[in-house]
Amino acid sequence: MSVSLNAARRTLGLVLVLLLGGCGDNDVQEVHAWMDKTRAETKPHVDPLSEPKTFIPYAYTGADAPDPFSQNKLLVELAKSAANSTSPYKPDMNRRKELLENFPLDTIRMVGALQKGGVNYALLQIDNSVHQVRVGQHVGQNYGLVTSVTDTAVNIRETVQDAAGEWVERMAKLELQEAKDSKEKLK
Repeated sequence: MSVSLNAARRTLGLVLVLLLGGCGDNDVQEVHAWMDKTRAETKPHVDPLSEPKTFIPYAYTGADAPDPFSQNKLLVELAKSAANSTSPYKPDMNRRKELLENFPLDTIRMVGALQKGGVNYALLQIDNSVHQVRVGQHVGQNYGLVTSVTDTAVNIRETVQDAAGEWVERMAKLELQEAKDSKEKLK
């Protein structure tokens, strides 16, 4: 058994010596010599750069002109088109504004309703003050006109300008806040 073990070791050693002998650098030196020769023979060719163009500074004269992206300019143009509009929905710009037209609709809450002399009134709260509103009065910043008052809601017809500057009408509604809260509690 020891003889076969020694023979196996010798065979393994011989195989390792042959493998290491194959890893010599004879071919590597040939490759290095070829690379050096190719580098020496190759001459790079670079086209000459053209002369740079002469820079002539531009004097900007539009500094005093109106800014084309100014929101004020857009508002002025919208006001001009609104004044010249022949739309049947165009609001009366000469009419005296009412107090509740100073507040956007999303800051106004309906907190109640009452009836006096056969006329329905809605109680609208703005901050800490309550105002009475009836059909025909104006509310909100978009020329809103109260069209109906019920126990639970105020219907409002607003007049606004669309993207093209034309006057259009849209409907809005202020609902009684307590009625909404009680419905949510029942769910």
